[in-house]
Amino acid sequence: MAWQRIDLVVAGEQAERLCDALAEAGAIATEVADAFEGTAQEQAVFGEPGATPAAWRRSRVRALFPESADVDRASAGALAACGIREVGAASAGRLEDADWVRLTQRQFSPMRVGDRLWIVPGEHAPPPPPAIAIALDAGAAFGTGSHPTTRLCLAWLEREVRRGDSVLDYGCGSGILAVAAMKLGAARAFALDIDPLALESARYNAQRNAVALEVCDARQALAATARITIANILANPLRMLAPVLAAHTQAAGAIALSGILEEQAAGVVDAYRPWAPLAIVAGDEGWVLLAGTRL
Repeated sequence: MAWQRIDLVVAGEQAERLCDALAEAGAIATEVADAFEGTAQEQAVFGEPGATPAAWRRSRVRALFPESADVDRASAGALAACGIREVGAASAGRLEDADWVRLTQRQFSPMRVGDRLWIVPGEHAPPPPPAIAIALDAGAAFGTGSHPTTRLCLAWLEREVRRGDSVLDYGCGSGILAVAAMKLGAARAFALDIDPLALESARYNAQRNAVALEVCDARQALAATARITIANILANPLRMLAPVLAAHTQAAGAIALSGILEEQAAGVVDAYRPWAPLAIVAGDEGWVLLAGTRL
């Protein structure tokens, strides 16, 4: 089976509405990127759940349609519905069906993320001991080990996990942090998320690594506590989750948080002050990891 792809360059503030209109016109998937991506004019834009991120000056809207779709008619209708009369650039192409998971995995090689920890994607061979290899397929969930915040969390776990520990990973994504904790000697690890795809991915990666994770929907009541609670999400949800994450952490246990830009750290520290004094303990490319001891 083949697919049709169209790219349209529009003003940044028009991109979200155009995605919605293209979906209504039959697109099965849409994405937005900086139209200047890969050039000296590329603009970094960060967003958080519940907040509207700044728009790129010019956005490239990409849409994927079935092979049988009339993409000219669909794109023209979507542009008209949004009142967009000027398009900076437009292109169309055909995509042959493929094993996209395998193609994606081939772009990544084994990656060292600590003194001993390695992330080994897809079908790559693991490095020999004393390396600790985590076999990983991210699937549709966040967490390949390549993002600075994930690297910060993995390096911190390598320093802090003791044999026999209990670890709770809130917002587990692919399950990478919980799997790493078990491979580092934890006796018990909880992997919590609200995304069913993330929970499925965490279970799969636990099986691939021959470790037992307790995978749970974060929206369901869970009375478990752990000596270590770690969460790699974003600053806004981390602030709101302060009482929840504190409740999951044993007295004198450790709380570690990432997904936080350096300029956001003070607000997160303030949110956790009633339960744990947190401080920046590591940073990478403008992202930081906060950690402290549960009171």
